[in-house]
Amino acid sequence: MKTRFRDLHLPAGPMGCSALSLILPFAALLLASPSTTPAAASGGERDPKIEGFVDSSHMFSSRHLFEESQSQIGDIVASGYMSNSELEDAMKDFVRRCHNISRMYSIGRSVQNVPLWVIEISDKPGQEEAEPAFKFIGNVHGDEPVGRELLISLANWLCDNYMNDDMATMIVKNVHLHILPTMNPDGFSLRKRNNANNVDLNRDFPDQFFQANDDVDSRQPETKAVMRWVKEGHFTASASLHGGALVANYPWDGSSDSGRHYYACPDDKAFRYLASVYSNAHHNMSQSLEFRGGITNGALWYPIYGGMQDWNYIHGGCFELTLEISDNKWPNANELPALWEYNKMSMLNLVGSLVKTGVHGRIVSSSTGHPLPATVMIKGINYNVSAGKIFGDYHRMLTPDETYEVTASTPGFRLKTTHISLEGGATSVDFILSLEEDESSGSPIDDCDCRGLIKREFEQVEVSGVMNWVAYLSPVILLLGLLYFLLRRKSMSKPVRQRESAGIKRSIVV
Repeated sequence: MKTRFRDLHLPAGPMGCSALSLILPFAALLLASPSTTPAAASGGERDPKIEGFVDSSHMFSSRHLFEESQSQIGDIVASGYMSNSELEDAMKDFVRRCHNISRMYSIGRSVQNVPLWVIEISDKPGQEEAEPAFKFIGNVHGDEPVGRELLISLANWLCDNYMNDDMATMIVKNVHLHILPTMNPDGFSLRKRNNANNVDLNRDFPDQFFQANDDVDSRQPETKAVMRWVKEGHFTASASLHGGALVANYPWDGSSDSGRHYYACPDDKAFRYLASVYSNAHHNMSQSLEFRGGITNGALWYPIYGGMQDWNYIHGGCFELTLEISDNKWPNANELPALWEYNKMSMLNLVGSLVKTGVHGRIVSSSTGHPLPATVMIKGINYNVSAGKIFGDYHRMLTPDETYEVTASTPGFRLKTTHISLEGGATSVDFILSLEEDESSGSPIDDCDCRGLIKREFEQVEVSGVMNWVAYLSPVILLLGLLYFLLRRKSMSKPVRQRESAGIKRSIVV
């Protein structure tokens, strides 16, 4: 996946709350009358019978929301963490060392004009591909710096193990991974939660339940940068790394009545699955005594408004988790290696879930073979995803080991529907949509070479102007054409095998 943000070009090298700052905004939210007008993805409800539900009346204190010290982080505690300039140098060094699978670009600048650098990791960095994209964001709160350190460790591990480790190779070849180690470099340098304008960036996004937060022009520069990035990036899933607890948090983060109770989003089951992927692979997150299985619905834990997580899901088509990865917000640097080991497989498995479950594919026109920016709908789930404009590719996260009814539609074309089963892994379904005035309609074709079929469809369209006289050519020419077709089919078999090895079943074309 290619974005339109400014790249950093480097020469190739060898491969190789405080209490006071939170009380006022939180009190304002409680006194306000949040709008109950549902957003496009609204539909949450309290459901005590839902799997994983815990009466969390005792949990509010676990966050110590009103007890965070206002005292400055001391030099001794802060030592061992990379400064902003050292972090930038580490990212540049990484791109030099791993230039064949990475690039570096900026999505904007902070209040104090610090670039918000991103590393992209892929076997084709910076190029458009019909692959899912995942993003990690660290250091949303300036006094929670563990994430920025772990994300650099993740990048280096992928580079060091690419082509030697199956997980590393699968991620680099099948996902475009984007890493923003620090969203709040100013808060980090000031050693405080908020940014340089004293705004909590995780309360700064437009919110479905709190209309007072919808003035986009009043957003902080860091928030605006992330919003632009998400709108242009077509991300499938995402996670932000925080500190101060040990739990994987999922939407909704707020509720229509401002109450603290379970408030489910339309994809609640898929989110609980993704949160469990992270928790179960963690050293001890799933063993939490506070949160069953080490996961929690945000509104059940404590409601917030203006959070990045809910905004991603509603406005970006991106399934985002908020990951609390260390009980201590700013642990001593000598604990970082252990924290990396505790979180490494969780981070890798979460990214890998993009290709190991869900339904993926492309949507094209039957008359031209061109990609269609169509909508993909799942029966019974009030949330749709959009196909990309370049390839018409879509990537829909779903709970594994279940069956679904999938529909693709776009204005001017007849919609198509098929049924899929996610038993044993992800499924690929390509939709070929016919114009509404076109009377011809095809039947679902199961268990076929999807990429080969669509490629042949493109070839037929390209030579459609000469199809009439081809029929009159000599048998010798037809035989040559058959041989050419067989050779092309053989050459296309390799990408299909690679895709199957990543966990996606053979394709269905509808």
